[in-house]
Amino acid sequence: MTLAITNAHVVPVEGDPFDGTVIVEDGKITALGADVSAPDGADVVDAGGQWVLPGLIDAHVHLGVWEEGEGWAGQDTNEMTDPVMAAARALDGINPREIGFDDALGGGITSVNVNPGSGNPIGGLTVALKTYGRVVDEMVLRSPSGLKAALGENPKRVYGEQKKTPSTRLGVALVVRKAFTEARNYLEKTNKSTQDGEYAEGHLVNQALVQVLNREIPWRQHCHRADDIATAIRIAEEFGYELVLDHGTESYLVADLVAEKGIPVLYGPMIVSRSKVEVRERTAAAPGILDRAGVKVSIITDHPVVPIDHLITQAALAVKEGMDRAAALRAVTINPAEVMGVADRVGSLAVGKDADLVLWSGDPIDLQSRALRVWIEGQEVYTYDQEARTGAVLPR
Repeated sequence: MTLAITNAHVVPVEGDPFDGTVIVEDGKITALGADVSAPDGADVVDAGGQWVLPGLIDAHVHLGVWEEGEGWAGQDTNEMTDPVMAAARALDGINPREIGFDDALGGGITSVNVNPGSGNPIGGLTVALKTYGRVVDEMVLRSPSGLKAALGENPKRVYGEQKKTPSTRLGVALVVRKAFTEARNYLEKTNKSTQDGEYAEGHLVNQALVQVLNREIPWRQHCHRADDIATAIRIAEEFGYELVLDHGTESYLVADLVAEKGIPVLYGPMIVSRSKVEVRERTAAAPGILDRAGVKVSIITDHPVVPIDHLITQAALAVKEGMDRAAALRAVTINPAEVMGVADRVGSLAVGKDADLVLWSGDPIDLQSRALRVWIEGQEVYTYDQEARTGAVLPR
């Protein structure tokens, strides 16, 4: 089926906005531009001058593993029985029927990165997903898309209460170093065994960590304070892996250092109280400070800490506090797509990319605008009834 969205104000993110048409065939964008016409037989949607953007992307959520309103039964975020859970996969705990996925679509969000929690120094493998589907395997963009780890208060509190290592920041760093040292030894043994025509004994934890050492996936480092950010950089340079800072609450205080190292920051959540010491320096001005320093910054909700449909709300607040508007849009589209390793498919509107499109009533940075219709790979998955003032996710 061919879909043509005509008479639209199109914001491709990478490239100048234009008034024109977007053509979709077999789930991919096949043409877009001011002079593009709808082909014969196409299903035509007249946007009436309203805005078309790529689906928004949240690179740090707990959708489906931390289910809202389910209490203990829906809590699968942290496997806090061992400090090193590198082989655990968020993918295995995701319930795609969780209501947060519906909220994501209503907020114009079509892709997410689902992370394990931050209770362990090494929490497990993350997965990049589309936000619509019947079973999670059909929603996967990239698996694994990273390995989640945590410094700071959370892991030291969890294991300190159990009277186990780690109970301090230096203990958390020790656990990480030991795990990487064992994985590096395993990698050397595996390489030698292969050269000798043999195979090293398999080990799930080491195999997960080797993907990081080989820079196949990034190390997704939960950290808030500037001293923890320094520790994250120190360990990454010791072992040579690709580092991404998740949260990075105080990263703007060392923005020049982070920029110099070329480390992306996934900043947020921003609409939260100062519930613990680590987040007392959080500010909506941070994304703009980071962007101006040359840091690739994304904005995240950490859903359900901030409900996922408020991703664009946080971007608007960042603009209010000085962030360039175009940079704010990149922070919820192409920047997170690049961090997740899926920018060849999503994050901007271009020929050959997935037709993950959102029709907005106006500029999404204006909080009076809303997502009216959402398509994922050319399939309409959400529609908003302006007269009834209610949205509906279409049957899966």
